[in-house]
Amino acid sequence: MSRRSKAVDLPILNARAAAIDIGARFHVVAVPSELCTEPLQTFQAFTRDLHRMAYWLSALGITTVAMESTGVYWIPVYEVLEDAGLEVIVTNAREARAVPGRKSDIKDAQWLQRLHACGLLRASFRPGREIAALRAYLRLRERHLDYAAAHIQHMQKALTFMNLHLHHVVSDVTGATGLRIVRAIIAVERDTKVLARMRDLRCKATHEVIEAALQGNYQPEHVFALQQALELYDFYQRQVEQCDRQIEQVLTRLAAQSPAPTAPLPKPRHRTKQPNAVDFDTRPLLHQITGTDLTQIHGIGPYLALRLVSECGTDLSRWPSAKHFTSWLSLSPGFKISGGKVLSSRTRRSSNPVAAHLRLAAVTVGRTDTALGAFYRRLAGRLGKAKAVTATARKIAVLFYNTMRYGADYKDPGADYYEAAYRDRVVKQLQRRAANFGFRLEAIEGSRGLVRPGDRNGTRQGFEFMKANQDTWPLATMARLLKVSRSGFHAWNQRRPSAHAQQDMDLLARIRAIYARSHGTYGMPRIHATLARQGIHVGRKRVARLMLEAGLRGVSRRRWVKNHAASTWGTTGSGSGAAPLPS
Repeated sequence: MSRRSKAVDLPILNARAAAIDIGARFHVVAVPSELCTEPLQTFQAFTRDLHRMAYWLSALGITTVAMESTGVYWIPVYEVLEDAGLEVIVTNAREARAVPGRKSDIKDAQWLQRLHACGLLRASFRPGREIAALRAYLRLRERHLDYAAAHIQHMQKALTFMNLHLHHVVSDVTGATGLRIVRAIIAVERDTKVLARMRDLRCKATHEVIEAALQGNYQPEHVFALQQALELYDFYQRQVEQCDRQIEQVLTRLAAQSPAPTAPLPKPRHRTKQPNAVDFDTRPLLHQITGTDLTQIHGIGPYLALRLVSECGTDLSRWPSAKHFTSWLSLSPGFKISGGKVLSSRTRRSSNPVAAHLRLAAVTVGRTDTALGAFYRRLAGRLGKAKAVTATARKIAVLFYNTMRYGADYKDPGADYYEAAYRDRVVKQLQRRAANFGFRLEAIEGSRGLVRPGDRNGTRQGFEFMKANQDTWPLATMARLLKVSRSGFHAWNQRRPSAHAQQDMDLLARIRAIYARSHGTYGMPRIHATLARQGIHVGRKRVARLMLEAGLRGVSRRRWVKNHAASTWGTTGSGSGAAPLPS
């Protein structure tokens, strides 16, 4: 007799849960079968049918609705159901793709409704209406900037066709000098002297260089292409200005709804204007909205702070911890384990715009003399720049989360503090490893390292140390500990001695010869005088420096003076060097 196993159903957590399979032309809605005789309904994608769908769900007593983020077709459905007072969650299609049996729109809706009723779906982050509007304006603005950048390339291409090297002698074709000259060319100005006089005072290229670069082959079809590209660039710049007005209005409304911050707005760390930034000051408005100044965090400027607020909102309690937040940004390591073995720890790919902006900020902060910059450089030398960028971006994201969630104040300890802390960690690890082998490490008293702060020749000494020990230790490790660059070491190693260095070598050979003839007794004054008698006139400090580097030191006799107080011969004063009194 065969025994049939009874299927065990999952507990129902949301009895009034519905699900919608989103489509381009129609939507399939599934509700619990206990609520009506026809639990499956199909509605067209027209706005009237969407309102009818919302009314039908409200009449059945539905409290929560789940849907997949299919393209952009879910956005009008989400907004209509949200206005109807329903709780709507948008789930990732990757988490609900295991539909048993053949795939169809009806089965997708039923499977999604079952998962949602059992509480197995996680809601994707969706900001409030005002923040969502701010995000839409900023994304549209960035799209306009991308289109404008494409037309800048079209202008450069048209200039190349006419053999005009304007974009090679000025840093930006769309700058003050570049736009004046391009507009003059379109206005049929061909005199290179007149065009060169349009140079801005801040332009580094001279009049002669600009005049030579503007001698080209002006063909009408290429001038027409240049005109078209310039007109399209100007058009998108006007669209960007209109977006700025809308962004300012949204920020003003959000600031009016926020309480006044307790602390005053600090002074800006940088006064330079960022390229492609909005044309108004966002710091006071963001300080009013968030209650803190996000630009005090290294790597976060006014525009990046605006992008972070527009994408993440002001309430970061949706993420329980900073680890959840960085995982949402796809900046944390992966965690794929099977059979007790780590299959992969690679960071998953993501199209999150916030992660892209944070990575750009990490590259910028890696060149600063800050704790974050030191962290980036240490990881870049050990793991490579790609992983260092991701790790530094994650640190900036954690600082942003702690500032927004808990109001933590960011104070940069500096690169020296970070390097000292890192050195302490390395020393402790070495001490533990030495103790495991039965050894004990002791610090050398008075040792400050090979490359001393403020030492003029410290970098060269570091390079010499790396060259002597490159077969023993990795260059990256020695460069990080000595605080020198690997590229600088390779350049120094391949560089031929300069004329001044060659003169130092010849002079040092003469100094060694004089020092040897004096049986190691001559110091700097006597050697300098001997060189002068030989017709070699050099500075005293140069002789002292070469002798110090070569380890040459003269021998001087001790000077004895009469000690009248002790009535004996000895050193000045009544120190321990005095001879005893006669008996």
